[in-house]
Amino acid sequence: MNWLDICALDEINVLGSRIVVGPKGDIAIFRTSNDEVFALDDRCPHKGGPLSQGLIYGKRVACPLHNWQIDLESGEALAPDVGCTHKYSVKVENGRVLLSLEEASLCA
Repeated sequence: MNWLDICALDEINVLGSRIVVGPKGDIAIFRTSNDEVFALDDRCPHKGGPLSQGLIYGKRVACPLHNWQIDLESGEALAPDVGCTHKYSVKVENGRVLLSLEEASLCA
């Protein structure tokens, strides 16, 4: 798997995100209060709202347009809403955030 060095973890605010331009559109990299990182397409499955501008709590992000709750681990909308967004492999090594574009997947 090829890993892209995106930034230092400290360059993403706690409960914040950073946008990376991917080959198929923007990718949002999220940082939780526990310093976990997740990467999803920066588009809500509902109406395409920018998830990077949503509120992060736990392992969820709330879309700023219509408050859909998206699970950061799976990319799936939480009930009663239905839908999902692509997720990407992301990790932190030596304080650096690394992203792989190869393993993009769509939840079932």
